[in-house]
Amino acid sequence: MSRPAEQVPVQELAQAIYTVNRHAKTAPEPKHLYNMKKEAIHKLIKEKRASKVGLHFSDHPKFSNQHSTLLVKVDNFYFHIPPAKEDFQELEHLGSLDQSFRNPTVKMSLSQAKRIIYKFIGGKPEPNHNKKQKNYRSPYYIPSALGKFEWPSKKSHRHRHY
Repeated sequence: MSRPAEQVPVQELAQAIYTVNRHAKTAPEPKHLYNMKKEAIHKLIKEKRASKVGLHFSDHPKFSNQHSTLLVKVDNFYFHIPPAKEDFQELEHLGSLDQSFRNPTVKMSLSQAKRIIYKFIGGKPEPNHNKKQKNYRSPYYIPSALGKFEWPSKKSHRHRHY
Protein backbone atom coordinates (compact mmCIF):
# COMPACT_ATOMS: atom_id res chain seq x y z
CA MET A 1 0.00 0.00 0.00
CA SER A 2 2.96 2.37 0.39
CA ARG A 3 3.87 4.41 -2.66
CA PRO A 4 7.34 4.57 -4.21
CA ALA A 5 9.18 7.84 -3.53
CA GLU A 6 8.36 9.35 -6.95
CA GLN A 7 4.66 8.78 -6.38
CA VAL A 8 4.35 10.95 -3.29
CA PRO A 9 2.04 13.76 -4.46
CA VAL A 10 3.72 17.16 -4.61
CA GLN A 11 0.87 18.74 -2.60
CA GLU A 12 1.43 16.23 0.24
CA LEU A 13 5.18 16.96 0.16
CA ALA A 14 4.59 20.73 0.20
CA GLN A 15 2.36 20.36 3.26
CA ALA A 16 4.93 18.13 4.98
CA ILE A 17 7.75 20.60 4.24
CA TYR A 18 5.57 23.44 5.55
CA THR A 19 4.92 21.50 8.79
CA VAL A 20 8.61 20.62 9.30
CA ASN A 21 9.62 24.23 8.59
CA ARG A 22 7.05 25.62 11.03
CA HIS A 23 8.30 23.30 13.78
CA ALA A 24 11.96 24.05 12.99
CA LYS A 25 11.40 27.74 13.66
CA THR A 26 10.57 27.04 17.31
CA ALA A 27 12.64 23.88 17.91
CA PRO A 28 15.49 24.04 20.43
CA GLU A 29 17.71 22.13 17.96
CA PRO A 30 16.28 22.79 14.48
CA LYS A 31 19.28 21.72 12.34
CA HIS A 32 17.95 18.27 11.46
CA LEU A 33 14.50 19.64 10.53
CA TYR A 34 16.03 22.32 8.29
CA ASN A 35 18.23 19.68 6.62
CA MET A 36 15.15 17.53 5.91
CA LYS A 37 13.40 20.54 4.37
CA LYS A 38 16.44 21.43 2.23
CA GLU A 39 16.96 17.84 0.99
CA ALA A 40 13.30 17.43 0.05
CA ILE A 41 13.24 20.76 -1.81
CA HIS A 42 16.48 20.00 -3.69
CA LYS A 43 15.08 16.63 -4.78
CA LEU A 44 11.81 18.25 -5.91
CA ILE A 45 13.77 20.84 -7.94
CA LYS A 46 15.85 18.06 -9.53
CA GLU A 47 12.63 16.21 -10.46
CA LYS A 48 11.20 19.50 -11.82
CA ARG A 49 8.28 19.33 -9.35
CA ALA A 50 9.42 22.56 -7.66
CA SER A 51 10.81 25.72 -9.18
CA LYS A 52 13.30 28.38 -8.15
CA VAL A 53 11.55 31.76 -8.12
CA GLY A 54 14.35 34.17 -7.22
CA LEU A 55 16.45 35.53 -4.39
CA HIS A 56 15.31 37.45 -1.32
CA PHE A 57 17.23 39.39 1.29
CA SER A 58 17.07 37.41 4.51
CA ASP A 59 15.12 38.73 7.48
CA HIS A 60 17.84 37.31 9.74
CA PRO A 61 21.22 38.77 8.75
CA LYS A 62 24.19 36.63 9.76
CA PHE A 63 26.66 38.49 11.98
CA SER A 64 25.04 41.80 10.92
CA ASN A 65 25.78 41.09 7.25
CA GLN A 66 22.91 41.09 4.79
CA HIS A 67 22.64 37.86 2.84
CA SER A 68 20.20 36.31 0.40
CA THR A 69 18.02 33.23 0.47
CA LEU A 70 16.59 31.27 -2.44
CA LEU A 71 12.81 31.41 -2.82
CA VAL A 72 11.37 28.11 -4.08
CA LYS A 73 7.78 27.33 -5.11
CA VAL A 74 6.48 23.86 -4.24
CA ASP A 75 2.85 23.36 -5.32
CA ASN A 76 1.15 26.50 -3.89
CA PHE A 77 3.70 26.96 -1.08
CA TYR A 78 6.85 29.12 -0.98
CA PHE A 79 9.98 28.25 1.00
CA HIS A 80 13.44 29.73 1.53
CA ILE A 81 16.61 27.66 1.40
CA PRO A 82 20.29 28.64 1.17
CA PRO A 83 21.20 29.55 -2.44
CA ALA A 84 23.93 27.92 -4.51
CA LYS A 85 26.60 30.11 -6.17
CA GLU A 86 25.02 29.66 -9.61
CA ASP A 87 21.66 30.93 -8.31
CA PHE A 88 23.16 34.43 -8.02
CA GLN A 89 24.05 34.40 -11.74
CA GLU A 90 20.89 32.67 -12.99
CA LEU A 91 18.08 34.18 -10.90
CA GLU A 92 16.57 37.61 -10.39
CA HIS A 93 17.00 39.27 -7.00
CA LEU A 94 13.53 40.12 -5.72
CA GLY A 95 14.72 42.46 -2.95
CA SER A 96 13.13 42.35 0.50
CA LEU A 97 10.64 39.77 1.68
CA ASP A 98 6.94 40.52 1.35
CA GLN A 99 5.88 40.41 5.01
CA SER A 100 2.18 40.24 4.13
CA PHE A 101 2.50 36.91 2.27
CA ARG A 102 1.67 33.71 4.15
CA ASN A 103 1.62 30.11 2.98
CA PRO A 104 -1.71 28.29 3.30
CA THR A 105 -2.17 26.81 6.78
CA VAL A 106 -1.84 23.07 7.16
CA LYS A 107 -3.06 20.72 9.88
CA MET A 108 -0.47 17.95 9.93
CA SER A 109 1.48 16.46 12.81
CA LEU A 110 5.26 16.73 12.81
CA SER A 111 5.60 12.93 12.96
CA GLN A 112 3.37 12.51 9.88
CA ALA A 113 5.29 15.23 8.03
CA LYS A 114 8.62 13.58 8.85
CA ARG A 115 7.31 10.19 7.65
CA ILE A 116 6.26 11.71 4.30
CA ILE A 117 9.61 13.45 3.80
CA TYR A 118 11.68 10.42 4.86
CA LYS A 119 9.71 8.28 2.43
CA PHE A 120 10.42 10.82 -0.33
CA ILE A 121 14.11 11.48 0.29
CA GLY A 122 14.83 7.87 1.22
CA GLY A 123 16.34 8.90 4.52
CA LYS A 124 16.09 7.41 7.93
CA PRO A 125 15.11 9.30 11.05
CA GLU A 126 18.00 10.83 12.95
CA PRO A 127 18.60 8.91 16.17
CA ASN A 128 17.04 10.79 19.04
CA HIS A 129 19.96 11.77 21.26
CA ASN A 130 17.60 13.42 23.73
CA LYS A 131 16.40 10.04 25.06
CA LYS A 132 19.59 9.72 27.12
CA GLN A 133 18.92 13.09 28.70
CA LYS A 134 15.86 12.20 30.78
CA ASN A 135 16.50 14.61 33.64
CA TYR A 136 14.97 17.81 32.29
CA ARG A 137 16.32 21.08 33.59
CA SER A 138 14.35 24.24 33.36
CA PRO A 139 16.25 27.34 32.24
CA TYR A 140 15.32 28.67 35.69
CA TYR A 141 16.84 25.71 37.55
CA ILE A 142 19.02 26.76 40.45
CA PRO A 143 20.92 23.89 42.02
CA SER A 144 20.41 23.51 45.73
CA ALA A 145 23.28 24.38 48.05
CA LEU A 146 22.05 21.84 50.60
CA GLY A 147 24.72 19.33 51.51
CA LYS A 148 27.47 21.48 50.07
CA PHE A 149 28.42 23.23 53.30
CA GLU A 150 30.04 21.99 56.46
CA TRP A 151 27.72 22.42 59.37
CA PRO A 152 28.54 23.87 61.73
CA SER A 153 31.11 25.81 59.79
CA LYS A 154 34.70 25.23 60.96
CA LYS A 155 35.73 28.75 59.94
CA SER A 156 33.45 30.42 62.45
CA HIS A 157 35.10 28.59 65.39
CA ARG A 158 38.32 30.57 65.33
CA HIS A 159 36.50 33.89 65.88
CA ARG A 160 34.68 32.80 69.02
CA HIS A 161 35.52 34.70 72.16
CA TYR A 162 34.48 32.97 75.39
